[in-house]
Amino acid sequence: MATDNIIHFWRKNAKVPGRQYGSGGLCCTLELMSIQPVYGAQHPPLDPRIHRTFPKDTPKGNNLKSKKASSFHEFARSTNDAWDIDDENDEDFLAPIHPSSLPPTLHSTHQVPPLPLQQPSDTTREPDTGPADRLAPPTAEGCLQQEEDTDCGQINGRVVVKSSSEALINTNTVRSTLQKQQSLPVRPIIPLVARISDQNSSGAPIMTLRDKSRLDKFKYLLSCPNTDLEELRKHSWSGIPREVRPITWRLLSGYLPANMERRDLVLKRKRDEYFGFIEQYYHSRTDETYKDTYRQIHIDIPRTNPLIPLFQQPAVQEVFERILFIWAIRHPASGYVQGINDLVTPFFVVFLSEFVEEDVENFDVASLPLDTQRNIEADSFWCMTKLLDGIQDNYTFAQPGIQNNVKALEELVSRIDEDIHNYFKRYEVEYLQFAFRWMNNLLMRELPLRCTIRLWDTYQAEQEGFSHFHLYVCAAFLIEWRKEILSMVDFQGLLMLLQNLPTIHWGNEEVGLLLAEAYRLKYMFADAPNHYKR
Repeated sequence: MATDNIIHFWRKNAKVPGRQYGSGGLCCTLELMSIQPVYGAQHPPLDPRIHRTFPKDTPKGNNLKSKKASSFHEFARSTNDAWDIDDENDEDFLAPIHPSSLPPTLHSTHQVPPLPLQQPSDTTREPDTGPADRLAPPTAEGCLQQEEDTDCGQINGRVVVKSSSEALINTNTVRSTLQKQQSLPVRPIIPLVARISDQNSSGAPIMTLRDKSRLDKFKYLLSCPNTDLEELRKHSWSGIPREVRPITWRLLSGYLPANMERRDLVLKRKRDEYFGFIEQYYHSRTDETYKDTYRQIHIDIPRTNPLIPLFQQPAVQEVFERILFIWAIRHPASGYVQGINDLVTPFFVVFLSEFVEEDVENFDVASLPLDTQRNIEADSFWCMTKLLDGIQDNYTFAQPGIQNNVKALEELVSRIDEDIHNYFKRYEVEYLQFAFRWMNNLLMRELPLRCTIRLWDTYQAEQEGFSHFHLYVCAAFLIEWRKEILSMVDFQGLLMLLQNLPTIHWGNEEVGLLLAEAYRLKYMFADAPNHYKR
């Protein structure tokens, strides 16, 4: 009887979030009307084909008390009713579903399940092969046509439709749910990790009237015989339009001169110089001196943004190997350190975008002319070199730059949010355990690549963006998750949260707010050592 009451409660209260505990004490708490999976920015989502439980797989009523989940996959299956986007009414879930109303089938584990408001696209729907070929169970109307006053059918021993009145209620419920979803404002969905476009998470148009005005200002500044770099930085702080981002990044990084007449000559000279390095040094990658360095680079390259098809292309991976190897042997004080491979990707994507209108993440780089490929490679190398020149102590022996930054972050957080700082002390969480990666990879493992590109717009505009301002961005980023951090009840939960923060849906708006908070913290603490130190 108690089991039946529990079942009845969840049937009638489908909107109430569920709480299930897996083998590691993992607690899954879902907000009302916004039930969505949460993944880290660089972590692959679960395959919905594995974890979606259809009615035929639902355990019978007398077997609802399942054993404790022994893996995360079992945990995900046990909470399927909470994740499912059609769970607003459990009767709809039990009712027969036509194939066209199901979400489109995903063909790869790298793809991400659609958000609740996403409608199945025409290209991913099952082909309409006629009623005889469909595998869907008979609809309520079909059963009623066969026998109006008898049961329509059962699912796992449970009667779905008993009479014409129940069939009408069931059908109306499905229709009202679909109508309500269709009546809501449908926004363009940001494809998750694999999307590189700089679309806002709110679905706002990329080019607004304000954006057009800003683009005109950038074009004017860039067209001047001598570009005013200070003015360019001022306009770049709040984001650089996609159309002018490549040339702006070259200028702000110090790769290109402000004088327009000298730019073509400098570009040609630097590009030739880079490929001269390749001819001079790249053949030595198999020598005893450098083979370990090359081997580590060769291992790390496929791990770079594994969910984005662009970076899994052999041509792109060869480009990254050459860039990283040449940089490593030209900087023997640090050599190659894991994490530097991530720092190439924003430059490569930005310079590639000059020749690709959209869908950069799936573009075949080998289809570009060879000279264009070489120019993108050389420009990426030199801009990455300029960046690393300012933070090279992050990668020298014992990485003192990172250790100093992590210590500074701890001091800063203890001043701006003592509750979080004391909470970490209570559960013996060391800042180095999560913030080391934030400093080593410049938050690239915590944010989608589209957000990193927007973040670097501001870093390029700051005089010491990568070396100094990044500290305040990390502090603001930590405080952003204050509520979630203080809701954790053990060391394991805290560390899992901090290493897999749910930024997968972030866009320009979220990054803009993060940067604004970081600027506030910098304004308050950067020039106030008495506030900064104990």
